[in-house]
Amino acid sequence: MDFLNAIVALTNFVLIPAMAYGSQLALGALGVTLIYGILRFSNFAHGDSMAFGTMVAILFTWAFQSWGISLGPLPTALLAIPFGIAGAAALLLVTDRVVYRFYRAQKAKPVILVIVSMGVMFIYNGLTRFIIGPDDQRFADGARFIISARDFRDMTGLREGLALKTSQGITIVTAVIVVAVLFWFLNKTRTGKSMRAYSDNEDLALLSGINPERVVMVTWLIVAALATVAGVLYGLDKTFKPFTYFQLLLPIFAAAIVGGLGSPLGAIAGGFVIAFSEVGITYAWKKVLGYLMPEALEPDGLVQLLSTDYKFAVSFVILVIVLLFRPTGLFKGKAV
Repeated sequence: MDFLNAIVALTNFVLIPAMAYGSQLALGALGVTLIYGILRFSNFAHGDSMAFGTMVAILFTWAFQSWGISLGPLPTALLAIPFGIAGAAALLLVTDRVVYRFYRAQKAKPVILVIVSMGVMFIYNGLTRFIIGPDDQRFADGARFIISARDFRDMTGLREGLALKTSQGITIVTAVIVVAVLFWFLNKTRTGKSMRAYSDNEDLALLSGINPERVVMVTWLIVAALATVAGVLYGLDKTFKPFTYFQLLLPIFAAAIVGGLGSPLGAIAGGFVIAFSEVGITYAWKKVLGYLMPEALEPDGLVQLLSTDYKFAVSFVILVIVLLFRPTGLFKGKAV
């Protein structure tokens, strides 16, 4: 019985949160890796692109709720995601036309585009804070559960309860659907094949008649969709605060680099590596070990390797190790 309680506690506090967080990071990292693979620069404004798209979705969610529009047991935010994607897409396309296109025409080095993207990042961040404010904002959908800890305890008779939030379940299912659609698009459609060809060899793609501006536009549209979906899922699962999305840039980049920059499959794998590392290292293992060990050997302390305040440090350490020993990542993407 104690072993089952340990498994339930591990699932409740490590496996489920890490799966949901990993799905959010994977979607974010896919956006970063697409920009790096096709547009050939590291977009430091990606976290704030997520924040802007999520902010638009929150504003529409509040509007729908005030009009009495809902999805019943599902979060109203799901109805607002298309509007968030449209808002983010408009912002990214305008930015590309006003800012990035000039540097592409000048054949600017990637490091110049990185510096430019940092300037864009601060503008996005300021714009988001100006519109919605710098404080925590919630979708105001209420905390819903697929199964609550109390119901689980009543059903099983175990001491530990298993809680699965609706937002966590939606996150995992949505991530699977989005990734499947993206891979189908890149591998089966003419536009997707054009994007892959442009990524592999720009000059050869141009000789083949591929329109580079169309490839760039479609890339930004896909990135806007990925950023908004990832941002909304993160906001539903936790909370929305513009500065939090700025901080998310580190684990997202770490996920993309660990998996292999330019490799979509690597971005997904990297997202889960970072998520499980962060959650596992910052979790207090006292409860799980208390079930598994004899009473005389039960730990007195929390058995926590790092405080949750330092969870982003885990991403940084993993990022440094990968850059030192395997700069192409797990799936041999492009070296940084």
